Amino acid sequence: MIKSKYDWKKMDVPSNPELAEQFTSQLGISEFIANILINRGIDNLDDAKHFLTPDITDLNDPFLLPDMQKTVERIQTAIASGEQITVYGDYDADGITSTTIMFEAIEDLGGNVDIYVPNRFSDGYGPNVKAFKNIINDGTTLIITVDNGVAGNKAIEEANKLGCDVIVTDHHDLPDVLPNAYAIVHPRVKTSDGNLYPFGMLSGAGVAFKVATALLDEVPYDLLDIASIGTVADVVSLTGENRVIVSFGIQAIQNTQRPGLLALLKQAKVNLGTFNEQDIGFALAPRLNSLGRMGDAKVGVDLLHTFDEEEAQEIAKFADKQNDERKEYVDNFFAESLKIIAADDKSKDAPVTVVVGKEWHQGVLGIVASRLVDQFQRPAIVLTTLADSDEIKGSGRSIPSFDLFNAIDPIRDKMVGFGGHHSAVGLTMPADQLDTLKSQLAKSAQEQGLDLTTKSTKMITSDINIDDVNYDFYEDLRKLAPFGEDNPEPVFEFKFSEIADVKRIGQDSSHLKFSIKGRKNQIGVIAFKLGYCADDLVDKSSTTKIIGVIGTNTWRNQTNLQIMVEDMRQVEQPVIDMRTNRLHTKMFNNSGTYVFFHQSIKQQLASVIPEDGHAYLFTDLVERQVHLDTVFIVDCPDDIEDLKAVLKNTTPNKTIFYLYKKQLVSKIGMPERQSYAKLFKFVSNHQDFDIVNQLSQAADGLKIDQRSLAFMIKVFLELGFVSRSGNVIRLNPAPESKQLQTAPSYQLREKQIDAEQHLLLANTSELVSFVSNYFETDERKKLNGN
Repeated sequence: MIKSKYDWKKMDVPSNPELAEQFTSQLGISEFIANILINRGIDNLDDAKHFLTPDITDLNDPFLLPDMQKTVERIQTAIASGEQITVYGDYDADGITSTTIMFEAIEDLGGNVDIYVPNRFSDGYGPNVKAFKNIINDGTTLIITVDNGVAGNKAIEEANKLGCDVIVTDHHDLPDVLPNAYAIVHPRVKTSDGNLYPFGMLSGAGVAFKVATALLDEVPYDLLDIASIGTVADVVSLTGENRVIVSFGIQAIQNTQRPGLLALLKQAKVNLGTFNEQDIGFALAPRLNSLGRMGDAKVGVDLLHTFDEEEAQEIAKFADKQNDERKEYVDNFFAESLKIIAADDKSKDAPVTVVVGKEWHQGVLGIVASRLVDQFQRPAIVLTTLADSDEIKGSGRSIPSFDLFNAIDPIRDKMVGFGGHHSAVGLTMPADQLDTLKSQLAKSAQEQGLDLTTKSTKMITSDINIDDVNYDFYEDLRKLAPFGEDNPEPVFEFKFSEIADVKRIGQDSSHLKFSIKGRKNQIGVIAFKLGYCADDLVDKSSTTKIIGVIGTNTWRNQTNLQIMVEDMRQVEQPVIDMRTNRLHTKMFNNSGTYVFFHQSIKQQLASVIPEDGHAYLFTDLVERQVHLDTVFIVDCPDDIEDLKAVLKNTTPNKTIFYLYKKQLVSKIGMPERQSYAKLFKFVSNHQDFDIVNQLSQAADGLKIDQRSLAFMIKVFLELGFVSRSGNVIRLNPAPESKQLQTAPSYQLREKQIDAEQHLLLANTSELVSFVSNYFETDERKKLNGN
């Protein structure tokens, strides 16, 4: 049975109908979208308008950033005097794009500019003293850091001693003591007059873009494509200025003339016609990141900057290859990690998963740690031994309820190198200190009150019937895009009747592909890393619940809607559909309570009820309240109220529906009034009508089904329209006027047809939905998320 990774919580519908009405009428959006905006803290028309239709004028004045004027003047001086300028970047996608933006802006102004992208393995993150010395010795007199530098105190002091100015442009967490740089452009550093920049959540690329805007004295539209990639890749808040950058950046990428970007898009098989922020996050950013993870990230800048198509294609192919190698390393190390954990009983119970591999590639350890966090829903640290060294090195990732940095910080003196923040750390340590690390993590888990029995919360926007998922609804949702941090894509719990076409996909069969069906709609579903759920998914004894987001999938130039699974769970199926029009003895082999609605059928089957089973006529159960484990509903009731009474009074844990009925009265239907008139006239003209021997002949003459004719005669008898003597009926001379529907047989048939509609003619999903209301306990409702 599939268990959910998250604790599902439905989004509260905001109780502000007046504001929702204002949004819908003034902005031309649906009430659904209006309520999402309100739920996300947008409480006035102007903010909603700017959110839905970002404008380039929504970008703040770059000179509101600290030290911006000083920065621009220093760069202008360096350009004018021909000084050697070096842009000092970083090796991830945000660093690569930041470097490209700053380099191109200065180059466009005629500056003598070069770049230095640190190597993850030899230089490490941020300003490196040795690297700074080499850069300065090569003639640089102005270093501009991008996406790093705010914690580079030592290297910056060394640069100052060597007579080189350093301008820091960064967005990372601020240290207790800022470096003694010539200028620091950072959205969360106060200006000299004590003010803060209006938007503090820019990426490194975003900060570089603001510097470029100030330098060029205009918004550099030709850099928006690069800036949007860095912004999405670094998972910063997609609100405010970042929303503007990404919205216009997506348009810029769709129209880009950069050979490098075009080559990378082609290599990643991205459809520019449907290009959006997800393509940046899942296609472009990973390929740029892989360059720094696997080797030298400088080629990433070359790729984005080059106008040589051959070079662009060559580097794009290389990036794609590096990305494939990166994925292969991750898959292999993750699989090995699972084996290591399975072989160590202590690891299974540890509050923080710690794995040490043998000479694993250092560039992917953080990704492996993230995979382990996702797998086990607990913090994880993945380390590797180093060749010809007694040290181990690695990365850690955490969950919201555990501060991994503060957990390790008390033993910082045991580390060779250590840094990071709440959710991610990097560390190098002597191998003989591994037990010390594990002990400290266990101690800190206790101090922080880490509760691994509590799942992380996944917010669900709303339920949605699969039949209501269409392109119009999808386009409505896209009005909220671009999606990302602080503006998540709406997550839905999908209501459907059937799961079909389940198959495992991917080279290692680790993913799932299937369809979910409604009454009139069928949509494909993809579930990454959930291939192991395939067998459970086709198990009809459980009810599967699915939450996910709605997207598109393009295959062979055809684009269709697709659901991407965020989480799944199964609950024991309280209703099992085994409806039949034939009963056989093996259906009565199990223990439980067998309920009958017709005494004749109960008597016929009395001998096949097992010794540990019980047989009841429904009237025996509606007169008393009793909780039963398993109930078999053997035959179909004539009146659905009888079934409701049984379910309410027995509250079974599991109900198996045979609902046996040999022939459906629904197929015969209810005779029309004109048929009754024809029968009345026939009986008037045929006194002493023999209903046994002449029924077939009469049915043919009246062109009425023989069973319907027999039913109508019974109704006439009950209403006193005719009388019977033996097989003969005759019209009463002065019958009392009565409505047909007052006859007991007429009323019974109406109830039978209603019961058949709900119980025999409904599909499984409709049957389950209908009957569940009458026997769900509070506990089961809780399990089902109701």
